[in-house]
Amino acid sequence: MNRLPCIEQYGLIGDTQTSAHVCDDGSIDWLCLPRFDSPAVLAGLLGTQKHGSWQIAPARSADRSAEEVVTERRYRGDSLVLESVWRTPTGAVRVLDFMPPRDGAPQVIRMVEGMTGEVQMVSALRPRPGYGRVSPWIHDVGGRMVAEAGADALWLDTSVQQVEKDGAIVSAFAVATGQSVAFVLSWCPSHAAAPDLPDPQAALAETLGFWEDWTRACTYDGPYREPVVRSLIALKAMTYGPSGGIVAAPTTSLPEEIGGGRNWDYRFTWLRDASTTLAALLGTGYRQEARAWRRWLLRAVAGDPENLQIMYGITGERDLRERELPWLPGYEGSAPVRVGNGAADQLQLDVYGEVIETLYLAHQSGVGHCADTAVLHQRLVEHLIQRWQEPDEGIWEIRGARRHFVHSKVMAWVAIDRTIRLIEAGALTIELGPLVELRETIHHEVCTRGFDPERNTFTQSYGSAALDAATLLIPSTGFLPPDDPRVIGTVDAVRRELATPDGLVRRYPTIGDRAGVDGLKGDEGAFILCSFWLVDALALTGRLEEAADLFERLLTLRNDLGLLAEEYDPVRGRQLGNFPQAFSHMGLIQSARLLHRLFTQRSTVSGTAAVPAPRPASRRSQPACSDRTSQHV
Repeated sequence: MNRLPCIEQYGLIGDTQTSAHVCDDGSIDWLCLPRFDSPAVLAGLLGTQKHGSWQIAPARSADRSAEEVVTERRYRGDSLVLESVWRTPTGAVRVLDFMPPRDGAPQVIRMVEGMTGEVQMVSALRPRPGYGRVSPWIHDVGGRMVAEAGADALWLDTSVQQVEKDGAIVSAFAVATGQSVAFVLSWCPSHAAAPDLPDPQAALAETLGFWEDWTRACTYDGPYREPVVRSLIALKAMTYGPSGGIVAAPTTSLPEEIGGGRNWDYRFTWLRDASTTLAALLGTGYRQEARAWRRWLLRAVAGDPENLQIMYGITGERDLRERELPWLPGYEGSAPVRVGNGAADQLQLDVYGEVIETLYLAHQSGVGHCADTAVLHQRLVEHLIQRWQEPDEGIWEIRGARRHFVHSKVMAWVAIDRTIRLIEAGALTIELGPLVELRETIHHEVCTRGFDPERNTFTQSYGSAALDAATLLIPSTGFLPPDDPRVIGTVDAVRRELATPDGLVRRYPTIGDRAGVDGLKGDEGAFILCSFWLVDALALTGRLEEAADLFERLLTLRNDLGLLAEEYDPVRGRQLGNFPQAFSHMGLIQSARLLHRLFTQRSTVSGTAAVPAPRPASRRSQPACSDRTSQHV
């Protein structure tokens, strides 16, 4: 029996147009082709391997248990080329998994290299297009195996014999010391000509060169550089290269609660997520991504900012209708599985602040002036002026009644404040006086209606006693100075009411089996980004050592490849939610940068030591997960 893998047992490979999830048992269980948002051709992650998988691993025999095969893995250098080493009683092999950057057909390449001895290996590809629903027609075309279904054709090329068996393309082969066998899976439309025969070695060199060139441009040289660079690579991997759109995560429906129904499709471009991700990229030297995103924004919003959506498709699509896929049982039975996202039609006023903040940061970072963007900026501000007093669904996309969320109002203030700064810098030509007055009006209202003086804390919404981790952003936005007693009180209240003893922060109180403010039943884990927000709030309020300690604890939540999901279950010790999550990696980068800056400033002023040397990177011990039946053929 094999384990049913935990979310953190997966690694990510990708070509900046789509990606694949590779488990430490050698199985690729999630692959959408040709784009992030295309229907999955391998969907075992949301069901079983029979819903689509591709496993390459040592063959099992009757006298050898699974426990005798040990896997070691890492990324090769600063790249997205994944190396997995298998050690068996007869020898050791290395498997390289990667997706070369492309202009034509997308490819997944898996190279098996003999290290010592001789190892019997099995490759079993079970293509299931249509999110695991369709069994394709598998046949031989001139010595090449192809699986066709509807519009999809998957070509599998290798030098070893391939046979069709029970809906899978299977190869049994041996590799000895110094030998190598490559498998290349290529996608093309089923009506098109077959893709060219691949050159795996040339593709490997090209892929390594692409990532090495990209990471070389990183300007961050502070402590924790390794997790920062690994997070940057993850963010780049979630960027759709042709358009500049950034997906929130490359998966759908990985649960926020095992067995629960909080399962959403994140393969789209949220204005909020993309904006904050761009802020992290800009802060580490990546201006080209900001230029590409700015062009994407202009195309997506077009001439219609009055109907601004909070998310779009990766090339600007507006129709993201949500539906369920009942034939998929969901990850560990977490149903329903959803594609599309109904939150696209929500009103989330904070989005204006995040977008305008990113435009401001781009200007500060030297990204050239764009007249078209200036026009869009002005129209966004004009629309916000008309709507900022309305209740909305807020940053957490509640599916209950709209409220006057404090964070939404604070970000409306940010939008006006950053616009004023750009006007004063000569980058915008908008009348200044009314905006200055509006900025004060919003500020006064939030401090009056969104603050609980008895508990000395900002609340989740006007008139509510509940707290919200998003209020931790108040000092970093500049809404109030970090030494303001109301800021310190809010940080302390969030730690007291929303955080675990380890500092893992929940977004807001949930009600469990009853629907709460978000209109949903069930619970969820601690939100990893909110935990990084607590790092930032502690650092800004002068508690640098506490902030650094919490930051290092959060680093241990990463899997062995440095990847983070959306949430963490502090009881089971497992990652939860869509994986990897742009928000989580953005938070890591921003916290590392802030700690570096503040420790350096303190050192300059006081002559004390700068940022303490990072402790050796560690990971929490991997939890035991359920069993899944071996799919070796």
